[in-house]
Amino acid sequence: MANKKIIVKACGAGLTAAAVATLFVVTRVNGAASAPAASAPAVTPAVATVPGMPPVIDARNVYSETATGKMSATVGGDLERIYVPNLRSNDVYAVDPTSMKVVDKYKVGIGPQHIVPSWDLRTLWVTNNAERRTDGSLTPVDPKTGKPGKAIPVDDPYNMYFTPDGKSAIVVAEARRRLDFRDPQTMAVQYSIDTPKCGGINHADFSIDGRYAIFTCEFDGAITKIDLVNRKVLGYLKLQMPATRFKEVPAAAAGPAASEICTSKKGMPQDIRISPDGKRFYIADMDADGVHIVDGEALKEVGFIPTGVGTHGLYPSRDGKSLYVANRGSHKIHGPRRGPGSVVVIDFASEKIVAKWPVPGGGSPDMGNVSADGKWLWLAGRYDDEIYRFDTTTGAVSKIAVGQEPHGLTVWPQPGRYSLGHTGNLR
Repeated sequence: MANKKIIVKACGAGLTAAAVATLFVVTRVNGAASAPAASAPAVTPAVATVPGMPPVIDARNVYSETATGKMSATVGGDLERIYVPNLRSNDVYAVDPTSMKVVDKYKVGIGPQHIVPSWDLRTLWVTNNAERRTDGSLTPVDPKTGKPGKAIPVDDPYNMYFTPDGKSAIVVAEARRRLDFRDPQTMAVQYSIDTPKCGGINHADFSIDGRYAIFTCEFDGAITKIDLVNRKVLGYLKLQMPATRFKEVPAAAAGPAASEICTSKKGMPQDIRISPDGKRFYIADMDADGVHIVDGEALKEVGFIPTGVGTHGLYPSRDGKSLYVANRGSHKIHGPRRGPGSVVVIDFASEKIVAKWPVPGGGSPDMGNVSADGKWLWLAGRYDDEIYRFDTTTGAVSKIAVGQEPHGLTVWPQPGRYSLGHTGNLR
């Protein structure tokens, strides 16, 4: 497939509304440009899901049950908190979103990466993967008290997901190139699936019917499709690199010409989320500086949206109409402070960027989630030892200092019936 030239605007703080409007997607189909996908039809057939998975209420919008106000009775009485795992200080900070203050902190295991709501919404799990060590663990946190329990030893839990039927926790053993399916309560091993061609396996999302999941392969510039029914790898897909990407420069220096020829041979895919109609997957790529669009059934790349330096986290809005994209501001795993970090907003229906929100003074937006009422997007500031609260109407940013190298924070409680894992992939 021939590379298509991608025109990008700067990710600096000085973009006007008109400039943002010109930041656009080039969709590639068989080497040629095409229009974005059309809106879903008014009526769609019922989805035949795997046994044990809750039914799909609206096949046009897999996020329909995570809308504002659709809180499960299970989370009644849970504390309103932003839970922040700090990778280098080996602790968790709890932030009260009303007072905007840190109200609790406690030590956990080595290298906490993400805070993951359980399938049944009763536990928040801290994934302490103890990189390059053998003493990884999972620390349970009771969301009704905000307090941690006794850690469970678990090998290399970089991240964690849950099968759509709730019968298994999926521990993403990144260093082992392996997915360990475990009892979701005791974490006893049930079985494993090896992914030998998926170096740096880390983030995932699930098909609308629960038959398969797609995981990103950070260090191979690829994704892998996992058959959850027959418990096997269905295939791998190398992601395409764009012809140009955003130039990594300090936030204050970024301007209209801040782009460069992309010489990277492979990407560094990170977070992944499914489209509302379940037909496409959007994949953040930290080296490609944008979002790949993949047809999940065909396992084929069909488009790319340039978004900003170090594209990393993806979060749907509460109404299921927009996708918030966090750009970490660097192509490096351990980037500099006060880089050109930003958030862009993609309209799901048109697959075009409709807003861009820089971090004033620079920053490093990473992982997080949207508040229950949809008014705020909370993200960790990975390189800057802080977290951000973005106003989802205006893009205004507030900052709170936390521990050392905050990563996969979660917002709790969130609306939804069950959790598929990560920092709150609820449905």
